[in-house]
Amino acid sequence: MSWTAVTAHRAQLGEGPFWDAPGQALYWVDIAGKQALRMTGSDLRVWQLPEPVSAFIPCASGDALVTLSSGVYRLDLSSAPHAPRLTLLCVADPQPGNRANEARCDAQGRLWLGTMQNNLGEQGEDLPVRRRSGGLFRIDADARVTPLARGLGIPNTLLWSEDATQLYFGDSLDGTLYRYSIAADGQLGPPREWFGPHPRGVPDGSAMDAEGYLWNARWDGGCLLRLAPNGEVDRVIELPVSRPTSCVFGGEDLRTLYITSAASPLNHPLDGAVLAIEVETPGTLCQRFAG
Repeated sequence: MSWTAVTAHRAQLGEGPFWDAPGQALYWVDIAGKQALRMTGSDLRVWQLPEPVSAFIPCASGDALVTLSSGVYRLDLSSAPHAPRLTLLCVADPQPGNRANEARCDAQGRLWLGTMQNNLGEQGEDLPVRRRSGGLFRIDADARVTPLARGLGIPNTLLWSEDATQLYFGDSLDGTLYRYSIAADGQLGPPREWFGPHPRGVPDGSAMDAEGYLWNARWDGGCLLRLAPNGEVDRVIELPVSRPTSCVFGGEDLRTLYITSAASPLNHPLDGAVLAIEVETPGTLCQRFAG
């Protein structure tokens, strides 16, 4: 596979790629850099936020959600990049010392948000995760918050089966991807190990393709793993970055795989870049927030 860096921007901790099919735009964040980024064609727009931001997701109402340390906010996309207009939607996790991490919307446009102990210093430097204080929360269009899980370490990967009865959810602290059954009332069953520790790094964010295969970014592994529905490794996709963080399918035919990455002690030239790779199997659509 051949790859390209889609922009000259390099993130300290790139994450949360989201492809907005109606707008043909790529959204992502630099968590440590406190930036929300949107690329439409060759036009890159960067909003500088007051806090670390873990996700940037457009809304049906025309603005976008940003998940900050202090809560989930609406961002007015017409506001100036240096003076973003933010409106609080909700505080999903009131636990002191926690921050937002993984966030995605399900087929109904509800935001699922995983939180964790804050692991970022004042300059964006890494701090050790010493407690499992994180949780998983669902946020409806009317801002109602439903707690779904507690005691999480570093939540990463949020994907659903086509029939919406199964949730794929990872905890990087465990090095494991889990599968949860989703009950009719929306609550989760107990976690079941789906893909355990692997020598190529730890699991970070993921994307699902149209065949039901999960593409998982491997932090410190320098690759993606394409995982079959039965949890077996189908393919290893080598990357020119040491810390890929997540991926999403985009482009007009959903055959462009966008991969975010982070800076690393190895200082590879493309660490922190967003990469694009053309693949044969198309992906599944991202969902906007319904509110």
